[in-house]
This record gives sequence, structure tokens and C-alpha cells, in this order.
Amino acid sequence: MSAESLPRQLPASVPQLKSHVGRRLARWILRICGWKLVGDFPDVSRLVLIAAPHSSWWDGVWGMLVKVALGIDISFMGKRELFVGPLGWLVRTLGGIPVERSSTHGVVEQMSERFVRQPKLWLGIAPEGTRKPVKKWRTGFWHIAHAAKVPILPVYFHYPERTIGIGPLFQPGADMVADLQHLRDFYAPWRGKNRSVG
Repeated sequence: MSAESLPRQLPASVPQLKSHVGRRLARWILRICGWKLVGDFPDVSRLVLIAAPHSSWWDGVWGMLVKVALGIDISFMGKRELFVGPLGWLVRTLGGIPVERSSTHGVVEQMSERFVRQPKLWLGIAPEGTRKPVKKWRTGFWHIAHAAKVPILPVYFHYPERTIGIGPLFQPGADMVADLQHLRDFYAPWRGKNRSVG
């Protein structure tokens, strides 16, 4: 990844982190390791970002480096217990949002309400839910986007070319099954570290 291949400025509507010295270090690491970013981020303030194929813990490393290098504020969900004590500070700093999984007020409702409260929110989710091969994706990301009336941004890992790619915005419709198939078809050409979406 050349220094020029990463945008110096994000679209105005994108949630952004404050500039810090780690941004330059992250750019340097990505350049040395040969990773590049393909595609453009949309000028949208609220969306659900999905990333696949998720076949290695390295996905989180490269994804976090791109996030830091660009200064883009992408949040993720975590169980409330992770946010207690010193670890909680770190998880929040990295973009974690605590959710109460045992609540009668479900995760979808919690997150859709958060979208209403926050004028800018990009929520990142791995639809496979695990690094192991799966035949079916978890559907929470679709339900959250549908309930919050926000688009879905597909992002892919393609390890053969050391690429993280940004796909076109997708607006969920009334047919969840058709929407999921459409998104899985989008991911078909891309190969993660250990497998493709399949």
C-alpha cells in the first residue's frame, strides 16, 4: 500500500477520529506489508458495515490498521462484561459499544435506537460470526440496518492481492433472504486468508 493509495481526507459525513501519531505509524505498517485499499467510502453519516470473508484473526489486525490509518470511526458491539475495568477503557477506545444480550430489549432494538440517538454512526459487523466456514450468515446485521433504516456497506478482504475493498452501498429491502443472497454473491470472487465466503 503506497502512502498515496490511502485517502488523506474522508468525506465530510463519515464519523472520524481525532488525529494522532498512531495514524502515521499505521500507514507505514500497511505500506511495508503491501496492503492496499480499493474503492471509495460513501459520504454517509450512518450505516452498517459488514466485512467478509472472516477466516483469520489477522482480519481484525488489518482492519484495525486501516481504521487507524484513515482516522475513520467504525464502532463494533461487545458484551457488556468486556467494558468493566481497565480492559473496558481499551475496548471503548477502539470503538466498542456495550450491549446487553440477556435483555428483553434485544440487541437489534438496542442498536436501532442508538442509530436514532447518534447523528453519525458506522457499525461494523462480521456477518459470518466466526472464523470457521459457515453455510448461513447471522442475520443480525440485516435486522439492525432494516430497523434503523440505514444502508449496508460491504467491505471485503482479498488476501491473494492484499486488498481491502469497499463495495457499493446496499439498501435492505423487504425480502431478507433475497438481500442476503445478493450480498453473498457480491463476496463470491474474494478470498480471505483461509477461505472464501463459499
